[in-house]
Amino acid sequence: MQTILQILKMAGGWHPGLYVKIDNAPYMELVIEAMDESGPMGLPALSVAHYGEQNGDAMRDPEMCFELGLAGGAHLSAFYYRNDYLGVEQWSRNIVRGNYVHLIALHEQHQRFAKTWDNNLRLQGFVEAFERQKTPRA
Repeated sequence: MQTILQILKMAGGWHPGLYVKIDNAPYMELVIEAMDESGPMGLPALSVAHYGEQNGDAMRDPEMCFELGLAGGAHLSAFYYRNDYLGVEQWSRNIVRGNYVHLIALHEQHQRFAKTWDNNLRLQGFVEAFERQKTPRA
Protein backbone atom coordinates (compact mmCIF):
# COMPACT_ATOMS: atom_id res chain seq x y z
CA MET A 1 0.00 0.00 0.00
CA GLN A 2 2.85 2.35 -0.85
CA THR A 3 0.65 4.71 -2.90
CA ILE A 4 -1.79 5.17 -0.01
CA LEU A 5 1.11 5.63 2.44
CA GLN A 6 2.65 8.25 0.12
CA ILE A 7 -0.63 10.19 -0.04
CA LEU A 8 -1.03 9.83 3.72
CA LYS A 9 2.45 11.28 4.28
CA MET A 10 1.72 14.19 1.90
CA ALA A 11 -1.50 14.84 3.88
CA GLY A 12 0.48 15.25 7.11
CA GLY A 13 0.18 11.66 8.35
CA TRP A 14 -2.56 9.92 10.25
CA HIS A 15 -4.37 12.10 12.77
CA PRO A 16 -7.89 12.21 14.21
CA GLY A 17 -10.17 13.95 11.75
CA LEU A 18 -7.99 13.15 8.72
CA TYR A 19 -10.11 13.37 5.58
CA VAL A 20 -8.66 13.38 2.07
CA LYS A 21 -10.83 13.35 -1.05
CA ILE A 22 -9.07 13.04 -4.39
CA ASP A 23 -10.90 13.82 -7.62
CA ASN A 24 -9.08 12.22 -10.55
CA ALA A 25 -11.36 11.97 -13.58
CA PRO A 26 -12.27 9.71 -15.24
CA TYR A 27 -11.83 7.50 -12.15
CA MET A 28 -14.14 7.41 -9.15
CA GLU A 29 -13.17 9.77 -6.36
CA LEU A 30 -10.92 8.31 -3.70
CA VAL A 31 -11.51 9.07 -0.03
CA ILE A 32 -8.97 8.34 2.70
CA GLU A 33 -10.05 9.03 6.26
CA ALA A 34 -9.04 8.30 9.82
CA MET A 35 -11.51 6.09 11.62
CA ASP A 36 -12.81 7.09 15.05
CA GLU A 37 -12.21 3.61 16.43
CA SER A 38 -8.93 1.70 16.56
CA GLY A 39 -8.44 -1.43 14.50
CA PRO A 40 -8.69 -4.95 15.96
CA MET A 41 -5.10 -4.81 17.32
CA GLY A 42 -5.68 -1.39 18.88
CA LEU A 43 -3.71 0.48 16.21
CA PRO A 44 -4.88 3.62 14.38
CA ALA A 45 -7.32 2.70 11.62
CA LEU A 46 -7.84 4.14 8.16
CA SER A 47 -10.67 3.77 5.65
CA VAL A 48 -9.84 3.93 1.94
CA ALA A 49 -12.73 3.95 -0.52
CA HIS A 50 -13.72 4.67 -4.09
CA TYR A 51 -17.19 6.19 -4.15
CA GLY A 52 -19.72 6.00 -6.94
CA GLU A 53 -23.42 6.78 -6.92
CA GLN A 54 -26.52 4.68 -7.59
CA ASN A 55 -30.05 6.03 -7.29
CA GLY A 56 -28.71 9.02 -5.36
CA ASP A 57 -26.89 6.85 -2.79
CA ALA A 58 -23.13 6.84 -2.24
CA MET A 59 -21.75 3.42 -3.14
CA ARG A 60 -18.37 2.04 -2.06
CA ASP A 61 -16.50 0.26 -4.84
CA PRO A 62 -14.60 -0.85 -2.80
CA GLU A 63 -13.92 0.30 0.74
CA MET A 64 -11.09 -1.28 2.70
CA CYS A 65 -10.11 -0.57 6.28
CA PHE A 66 -6.53 -0.89 7.46
CA GLU A 67 -4.57 -0.62 10.65
CA LEU A 68 -1.53 1.65 10.44
CA GLY A 69 1.50 -0.06 11.91
CA LEU A 70 4.85 1.64 12.41
CA ALA A 71 7.06 -1.19 13.70
CA GLY A 72 9.61 -1.98 10.99
CA GLY A 73 8.44 1.04 8.95
CA ALA A 74 5.00 2.36 8.11
CA HIS A 75 2.68 -0.34 6.74
CA LEU A 76 -1.02 -1.00 6.36
CA SER A 77 -2.73 -4.25 7.34
CA ALA A 78 -6.23 -4.89 6.01
CA PHE A 79 -9.06 -5.99 8.26
CA TYR A 80 -12.24 -5.09 6.33
CA TYR A 81 -13.51 -5.14 2.73
CA ARG A 82 -16.82 -3.88 1.34
CA ASN A 83 -18.26 -3.48 -2.14
CA ASP A 84 -21.79 -2.08 -2.19
CA TYR A 85 -22.40 -2.88 -5.86
CA LEU A 86 -21.71 -6.57 -5.20
CA GLY A 87 -23.34 -6.68 -1.75
CA VAL A 88 -20.11 -7.96 -0.16
CA GLU A 89 -18.92 -7.12 3.36
CA GLN A 90 -16.05 -9.09 4.91
CA TRP A 91 -14.03 -8.85 8.13
CA SER A 92 -10.73 -10.73 7.96
CA ARG A 93 -9.63 -9.55 11.42
CA ASN A 94 -12.00 -8.39 14.15
CA ILE A 95 -12.87 -8.50 17.83
CA VAL A 96 -15.86 -10.80 18.38
CA ARG A 97 -17.33 -11.11 21.89
CA GLY A 98 -14.05 -9.90 23.36
CA ASN A 99 -11.88 -12.30 21.35
CA TYR A 100 -9.49 -11.46 18.51
CA VAL A 101 -10.55 -13.36 15.38
CA HIS A 102 -8.14 -13.64 12.44
CA LEU A 103 -9.37 -15.42 9.31
CA ILE A 104 -5.95 -16.10 7.82
CA ALA A 105 -6.93 -17.06 4.26
CA LEU A 106 -9.38 -14.14 3.96
CA HIS A 107 -6.80 -11.73 5.39
CA GLU A 108 -4.25 -12.91 2.82
CA GLN A 109 -6.87 -12.41 0.09
CA HIS A 110 -7.54 -8.88 1.36
CA GLN A 111 -3.80 -8.10 1.43
CA ARG A 112 -3.36 -9.34 -2.17
CA PHE A 113 -6.35 -7.31 -3.36
CA ALA A 114 -5.05 -4.23 -1.52
CA LYS A 115 -1.65 -4.57 -3.19
CA THR A 116 -3.24 -4.79 -6.65
CA TRP A 117 -5.60 -1.88 -5.90
CA ASP A 118 -2.72 0.23 -4.59
CA ASN A 119 -0.74 -0.43 -7.78
CA ASN A 120 -3.77 0.58 -9.86
CA LEU A 121 -4.08 3.82 -7.86
CA ARG A 122 -0.42 4.55 -8.60
CA LEU A 123 -0.83 3.83 -12.32
CA GLN A 124 -4.01 5.95 -12.44
CA GLY A 125 -2.11 8.95 -11.06
CA PHE A 126 -3.83 9.49 -7.70
CA VAL A 127 -0.62 10.78 -6.08
CA GLU A 128 -0.22 13.39 -8.81
CA ALA A 129 -3.93 14.28 -8.61
CA PHE A 130 -3.55 14.85 -4.86
CA GLU A 131 -0.48 17.02 -5.46
CA ARG A 132 -2.47 19.13 -7.96
CA GLN A 133 -5.32 19.53 -5.46
CA LYS A 134 -2.92 20.64 -2.71
CA THR A 135 -1.14 23.21 -4.90
CA PRO A 136 -2.95 26.56 -5.01
CA ARG A 137 -3.62 27.76 -8.51
CA ALA A 138 -2.15 31.13 -9.49
